[in-house]
Amino acid sequence: MSPITLCLLIFAIMLVLMAIRIPIAVAMFVAGTAGYLMQAGWLPYANFLKTQTYSRFSSYDLSVIPLFLLMGQFAMHGGLSRALFSFANALLSRVRGGMAMAGVLACAFFGAVCGSSVATAATVSSVALPEMKRHGYSGRLATATLAAGGTMGIMIPPSVILIIYAILTEQNIAKLFAASVIPGLIAIGGYLIAIAVYVRLVPGHAPERDGTTEFDMRDALFGLGPIVLIFVLVFGGIYGGLFTPTEGASVGAIATFVLALARGELDFTKIRLSFYQTAESSAMIFLIFIGADLMNSALALTQVPVQLAQAVGASGWPPLVIVAAILVFYIVLGCVMDELSMILLTVPIFFPMVMGLELWGLAPDEKAIWFGILILMVVSIGLLAPPVGLNVYVVNSMAKDVPIGESYRGVVPFLISDGLRTILLLFTPSLSLYLVRLMN
Repeated sequence: MSPITLCLLIFAIMLVLMAIRIPIAVAMFVAGTAGYLMQAGWLPYANFLKTQTYSRFSSYDLSVIPLFLLMGQFAMHGGLSRALFSFANALLSRVRGGMAMAGVLACAFFGAVCGSSVATAATVSSVALPEMKRHGYSGRLATATLAAGGTMGIMIPPSVILIIYAILTEQNIAKLFAASVIPGLIAIGGYLIAIAVYVRLVPGHAPERDGTTEFDMRDALFGLGPIVLIFVLVFGGIYGGLFTPTEGASVGAIATFVLALARGELDFTKIRLSFYQTAESSAMIFLIFIGADLMNSALALTQVPVQLAQAVGASGWPPLVIVAAILVFYIVLGCVMDELSMILLTVPIFFPMVMGLELWGLAPDEKAIWFGILILMVVSIGLLAPPVGLNVYVVNSMAKDVPIGESYRGVVPFLISDGLRTILLLFTPSLSLYLVRLMN
């Protein structure tokens, strides 16, 4: 069997297992096992599992993932989303479509203490959806706005996706967090503009402006203050050199826990649930790590990824065309695969390829950071685009009276915004690298 045929067979096994609803981690593990055994045999396979599993799980860097996840769980069960939405709503309620814009801002604020897209979308939606419905927002606009806003959970640091990318490519987590700030702000601005244009071009989906009072704003600011303090404490400490990202995650988890307790939102049941859901999510992520490691090793044995990189380098195609083709591939793959599995499976293949290209005269570390931000942008598109669009499914499931087709139609303006932002960052690397260069 030729290497290319074997490579295609490995992918075919994974896709068939996914199609029959086998968990993606198991699908990659089984496909990788089949490919590895066919090429190396049982003893090398058993030795690989023994050494790679220990090597992967004993990595100190991985501890940052459950810590940031725990921080997000405390924020979610501690009722912080209500304070965030109240502040954003008080700030924008005089603007037409202001409550929808408030949903996006609340997602951005919550994403700054969460790191998970789905958790951000679900948590803010639990607060914002009933309010938007009560004020006359259409189901299409409400669900689409919150699904799109949920992507802020991975675009605003701390981002679990960026942490995993940093581990896979051996990049500095703090620099990747810094690189995502300006693109994240551009994303927020783009979504607010998309809402403003939509409610004017397509009438009937948002009410006229609602008023607010001085008391509302003061009260909202009071609720926002402790959350801002946590963000400044965590990221100010990281960038100020007081502690590492892992230590910052532990400080953030403790601070969020104390804040939630002080608000009277946490009881023993919610605390236990926070730890349980953190453990469940961490176990899922680590199992995907092992499945992806095994599958990538099986693919590496075929030598196809190396041959692919050499073929691309010798093709004579302009480097930007190659990067654009990779981004389009990510968008297509994101329509049928979750973002975590996609990153773990493809980065080991595409990253060496991109690092071998001459792009804008960037140094290797800058090129790696810039490419990571581009991947982050296209992954967010996969969270919204049909037929999967995980964020759309999550938010739509909370709005029982809204057909899923309505939610997908509603995300079109946000997908357009995502596409324009990705093109801007592709041709303007300095937007992603500005804060990183200030750190040097």
